[in-house]
Amino acid sequence: MTTVLIADDQPMQRFGFRMLLESQDDMTVVDEAANGTEAVRLADRHHPDVVLMDIRMPGLDGIEATRRIIASGARTRILIVTTFDLDEYAYEGLRAGASGFLVKDAQPEELLAGVRAVASGEAVVAPTLTRRLLDTYLHHLPAAPNASVAPTPPGPKEDPRLSALTDREREILTVIGHGWTNTEIAGRLHLAESTVKTHVTRILAKTGSRDRVQAVILAYDTGLVTPER
Repeated sequence: MTTVLIADDQPMQRFGFRMLLESQDDMTVVDEAANGTEAVRLADRHHPDVVLMDIRMPGLDGIEATRRIIASGARTRILIVTTFDLDEYAYEGLRAGASGFLVKDAQPEELLAGVRAVASGEAVVAPTLTRRLLDTYLHHLPAAPNASVAPTPPGPKEDPRLSALTDREREILTVIGHGWTNTEIAGRLHLAESTVKTHVTRILAKTGSRDRVQAVILAYDTGLVTPER
């Protein structure tokens, strides 16, 4: 059973989400939050598998709520719900640690599939779309704390998150940052797709990335990939 916390300041929106989610045999809504402060508190109380997180809420917004929930070390994953698919809110949500985002006019089956994907540890946003977001907003928004958007200099100052990677893993992280899928990586690097999946799993573990979306962001932060202008 996938447990879900709904965070949205609109009562009718929360009601609609609840009705949809609880119509499924494998999902249950543990609580509702009307703002970011409540979302953080209720996430700490219930430890849900997924928080369906609105962005624009009074007081503490969904971005900061996401950042605090992720910083707590909880296993909870965040699925951002936003109005537009390519705006700074989606970008900031991913940088804060969300596993993906959906637009509010998504079809019901898309929302359900997104919740299931996030709960199972997958990312809802395609790597290519993550790259479009980063390319669009990296020059206009502040970098994440302790992150560098410039190429990492060689030598001992290299980002420690890369130090445990083998040359092959570094190569694969780079092409993940370019938006390649596992199938594309396997074909272009002449590897079995199962081998690629193993490399990706090891990359996520070694770098502390929660999912593939965060791996794309890491590739930018460490300078393995630079924005296209």
